[in-house]
Amino acid sequence: MAASAALFGALVGLLLGLLGGGGSVLAVPALVYGVGLPLSAAVPASLVVVGASAATGLLARLRSGLVRWRVAVVLGLAGLPAALGGGAVGRLLPDRWLALGFAALMVAVAVRMLRPAASEGGACRDGSGAADRRRCLARAVPVGALAGFLTGLFGVGGGFVVVPALSVGLGLAAAESVATSLAVVALNSASGLAAHSCSLAGPDLLAVAVFAGSAMAASPAAGVLAARAPAALLRRGFAVLVLAVAAGMAAVSLTAPELLP
Repeated sequence: MAASAALFGALVGLLLGLLGGGGSVLAVPALVYGVGLPLSAAVPASLVVVGASAATGLLARLRSGLVRWRVAVVLGLAGLPAALGGGAVGRLLPDRWLALGFAALMVAVAVRMLRPAASEGGACRDGSGAADRRRCLARAVPVGALAGFLTGLFGVGGGFVVVPALSVGLGLAAAESVATSLAVVALNSASGLAAHSCSLAGPDLLAVAVFAGSAMAASPAAGVLAARAPAALLRRGFAVLVLAVAAGMAAVSLTAPELLP
């Protein structure tokens, strides 16, 4: 199991480096079908990788002044009970239905990546083009709750929800949205992991550590490559890969749920 965890962890790390937080959506399928963890253990294991990746990226941006901490804290606080609730719902669902839900989520992520990037500016911009923080904070609550629920339920950081909400819905600049989303994802991952604290058994911990370590080692190198690769091509290629994995995951869940570890 350790060898497969190292291999698939490195693959997920490459995707994280190339695509940012969106690449983590394949962590759960890699842990289930590649490493052989049960879905109940793959969700918290994914949160370890997602949270560590977000924290690493956040540390690199602390001096930039781009993190909007008030918005991040509001999103994180709204996401805390939602992540706990999502974890509780996930524990009640059979693996078959949880896998089908995750496949549907992957399709939504892929469709979003295939769409053209939205322009900046949004509902929180005032007449001068600056962000109205009071209005932003009020609008941040439902976004944080949704991201937190998805984090607790599926083991994803929710960055694919948070980033467009910050840039389009709340009116933050693109660089502000990315930096602030890293803080939110780190908080959500910690909340979701707390909700699943009893789901990892002893033998799984070694596989999780190897997977996370390989992902963290591979991600920086892929980040260098990402600067040289066409961003649009990377997004389209990744979206196609996600759609293929989602189709396979749905097919297994519908026709042969006994193949779920």
